[in-house]
Amino acid sequence: MEFLPYSNQVLFPKDIPFVGFRQVPPLTTFSSITKPYPSPFHVDSFVAPREKKKVVFVLGSTGTGKSKLAINLAAQFDGEVVNSDKIQVYDGLNVITNKVTEDECAGIPHHLIGGVCPDVEFTASDFRAAVVRALESVLAVGRLPIIAGGSNSYIEQLVDGESGKFRSKYDCVFVWVDVDLPVLHPFVSVRVDKMVEMGLVEEARGMFNPEGDYSKGIRKAIGLPEMDRYFRNEASADEETKARLLRSAFDEIKSNTCKLACRQQQKIRRLSKLAGWDVRRVDATEAFLKQAGKKCEFEEAWDWTVRVPSIEIVHEFLHKEDDYKNNGKDMANAAASAETADTTASQNHAISAAAAASAGGGDAANSGRTSMWIRFVGPT
Repeated sequence: MEFLPYSNQVLFPKDIPFVGFRQVPPLTTFSSITKPYPSPFHVDSFVAPREKKKVVFVLGSTGTGKSKLAINLAAQFDGEVVNSDKIQVYDGLNVITNKVTEDECAGIPHHLIGGVCPDVEFTASDFRAAVVRALESVLAVGRLPIIAGGSNSYIEQLVDGESGKFRSKYDCVFVWVDVDLPVLHPFVSVRVDKMVEMGLVEEARGMFNPEGDYSKGIRKAIGLPEMDRYFRNEASADEETKARLLRSAFDEIKSNTCKLACRQQQKIRRLSKLAGWDVRRVDATEAFLKQAGKKCEFEEAWDWTVRVPSIEIVHEFLHKEDDYKNNGKDMANAAASAETADTTASQNHAISAAAAASAGGGDAANSGRTSMWIRFVGPT
């Protein structure tokens, strides 16, 4: 019997205990007992599944460091990053949408950052088609696709939509970088303040349109609707009123960003409980607690609490099939040995019993038939 290197069958141990005897039909000729007596246990051949392409997802709430971790993993595993933030696919608003900068990319190729007209509605179907094209282009050059972003509803439709088409082609692992919300929220507020320093108001003013629809395209981004009231009154209001409106807009941006982080965390928790979602949580809270200190302290904490554990998760994911193959071969060899030993033992017992019956003659001859008992291995 030829065994292939995979199986989910239960294999029995080689040394199966003796449990009794079973009577078998009469033997008409001695030659018939030279044929192997069938084993009482049937071991199916190992069937190798079709090999799937490996894809890594980096999940997390806004501000938890998804882009940073994706770049860490891409540098470690010769990968490229595919953006899965449905707002960052649009051209413009680099500050408001928190797009990675050229320096932050560290030479790692990124896909689906910009390129879509700001006024076009980028649907889940558009997202799915664009992501698949991007990851296939990454796989074509022998690199690892790392999909990172916060649009979890789009990610779910990508993975589980179209009757499982994506899952039939790709093997996925989901690395969830998480931060306790009481720690994350103050960081989000600080990040908004930094965005203001980097030109948030000017960037939003450039996109402001009194007739604009904040339910479509890039105008859905947090940071634009909140600034609308300020821009509508900027020309006519006095300085005190403008300052108050501006502070109110910033507070609203912070509040809406924190609410988004809560919703994203809830969605990821839900996804982690679904069948087929291999979600591995990595806790970045300790690293974020170092944010107020020296940068070197944050980087050190990030390395040991986020980067290194995530590298271990991805390494295990990429090599699990090799381990499975090796285990499958060991199981196949053990099964083959057990089958051979079982067959040989059955033949020997049958031959011995037949020989004894032939020598004894007597009662068997008087009864007009040859009857024998053989040793049975396994359940009676």
